[in-house]
Amino acid sequence: MDTVESIRSWVSTHKLTSIAIGASMAYTGSRTALKPSLRLIHARMHAQAFTLTVLSGAAAYHYYDKSCRKQEEAASA
Repeated sequence: MDTVESIRSWVSTHKLTSIAIGASMAYTGSRTALKPSLRLIHARMHAQAFTLTVLSGAAAYHYYDKSCRKQEEAASA
């Protein structure tokens, strides 16, 4: 398998990750004049931070929703 085909396969398997890394690389590339290898490292760090932020928000929402349901069940009982 050649390099282009392996990249295409990875992108099709990891759509959300590739979007996050691509957006982070665009943001990093427009802000600083770094070597491409350093931009990739910074893009991965931004993508990981974004992922952790989204997961933390989802966990907080799930906890809040669960606690609201318990309060509603206790009030209706």
